[in-house]
Amino acid sequence: MIISIEEQIRLIAFSIMAGIITGILFDFYRLIRGYSNLSRIIMFIEDTLFWIFTAIIVFVFLLYTNYAYMGMYAYVLLAVGIYIYMKFFSSIFVKFHKSLFKVWGRIFRIIINILCYPFQYVIYNIARKNKKNYKN
Repeated sequence: MIISIEEQIRLIAFSIMAGIITGILFDFYRLIRGYSNLSRIIMFIEDTLFWIFTAIIVFVFLLYTNYAYMGMYAYVLLAVGIYIYMKFFSSIFVKFHKSLFKVWGRIFRIIINILCYPFQYVIYNIARKNKKNYKN
């Protein structure tokens, strides 16, 4: 099967993009999983599920863009895309999302405290009145 130059360039570009998508998914996985020490069995299951999920997403991406034409160079270019992402963009992505998670965590805690305060106030007053009644 002869592929035109234009189609070959598309295959190269989309294979590298699939590698970058894989790198982004890997960074999300690292952020979600965290750096805690889990048992080896749980880590193995999580890693296996992640790579199955990633393989499905990359396959669907390549199916729509490359018609799932997976020559050896597609795998090599996928690895090149992962390398480019990890080398140049991963640290920026992780720092940005860690700071974003920190800000959203603070906002979420403030909202929860604001919503819970009236209930805490009522419970505090009821407990204080009950305490006075038991002393009398």
